[in-house]
Amino acid sequence: MPWNKHDYPVSMKNLDVRVRHKAIEIANALLEEGYEEGRAIAIGTAKAHEWDENHPKDENAK
Repeated sequence: MPWNKHDYPVSMKNLDVRVRHKAIEIANALLEEGYEEGRAIAIGTAKAHEWDENHPKDENAK
C-alpha cells in the first residue's frame, strides 16, 4: 500500500516532517520494487535520516 504525507506508517509519526516525507518517498519506491512493507519502512527511514544529514536545510530558503 503506498503511503502519502497524510497516511503513513505509525513508526514514522515522530520523524521530522522533512525526513518523514523523504522516508515515505523511499519506502514507496521500495514497495514498487517488491520489498515487503516492514523492510521498506525500515530501509526508507534509515535512508531518509542519511539523506537529511547529507542535505542540510537551507536556512535562507523560503
